[in-house]
Amino acid sequence: MQPTVSIIIPCYNEEATIHHLLDAIFAQTYPREKIEVVIADGISIDSTRAQIDAFQKQHADLALKIVDNISRTIPSALNLSIRSSNGEIIVRLDAHSAPIPEYVQRCVDALQAGKGANVGGIWQIKPGAQTWIAQSIAIAAAHPLGVGDAMYRLNASAGAVDTVPFGSFHRSLIEKIGGFDEALLANEDYEFNTRVRQSGGVVWLDPAIRSTYFSRSTLFALAKQYYRYGFWKYKMLQRYPNTIKWRQALPPVFTVILYTLLIMSVFIPFTRFLLALQLTLYFGILTFAAVQVVKIHRKLFLVLGLPLAIATMHIAWGSGFLSSIFVRKNG
Repeated sequence: MQPTVSIIIPCYNEEATIHHLLDAIFAQTYPREKIEVVIADGISIDSTRAQIDAFQKQHADLALKIVDNISRTIPSALNLSIRSSNGEIIVRLDAHSAPIPEYVQRCVDALQAGKGANVGGIWQIKPGAQTWIAQSIAIAAAHPLGVGDAMYRLNASAGAVDTVPFGSFHRSLIEKIGGFDEALLANEDYEFNTRVRQSGGVVWLDPAIRSTYFSRSTLFALAKQYYRYGFWKYKMLQRYPNTIKWRQALPPVFTVILYTLLIMSVFIPFTRFLLALQLTLYFGILTFAAVQVVKIHRKLFLVLGLPLAIATMHIAWGSGFLSSIFVRKNG
């Protein structure tokens, strides 16, 4: 007997991508009668709810329910979805994603084979729009300079890892270690996986489990996203200081030096040289990386777009991390 599966989805104002996700879920090879979909919507004010309602009417053979996420946070949406679901296995997806047809089946197979307590796969990142900057952001989000050693965004082999996006797990795992931490408004997956590992469980990455992820389409949206990541990363590290990685330390260090030199350059002329040297070296490295990427993708705009996107990610993440140090209360 195949176990029942609950696909849980946090959602808010996702009119641009929600149809990709729902179509991909309907195309799953796993028995449809064994799947239920629970969407925790933060009371969307765009056409997201209308699109979900229209999908329900056209696909009545797929069990789908919407629950109102008044808190409008991702961890609260995840916990609310889990409480509102009935499946033996939980598969966490995102409204910016579209899983391959075999996604659920491969998650179930890996869990039943005992590969890990939480099993996930890799992202294939696509632009959220067809503009030159959106395409640049998508490539930057998968580039080593942008994501460091985050294996779920790079070429990876199957094995135990620190974290996975969109994990899948038996409901009993929640009973064992608890749900997602609602005090963290980002990094909730990493924190959850830290508890999985501390409890003796394995977080397993299987590159055969793949989903498309639609990245942010503007630099402003990208900056907001990475500022939030950096801010809540520091809050998480206060609880789990041993989980910090070298790639996470670099953006705050770069940013604090940048801000310090910017302020000092107003009063001390010599520091303007140091500031210019830092920026020249930094953007020189990014431009060199961009030239290599242009050779692969044959898109000249990446010479400008890739450095802009990666710099936005680094400075926003670092700024969020640093500002979090001076904020006493979560939120």
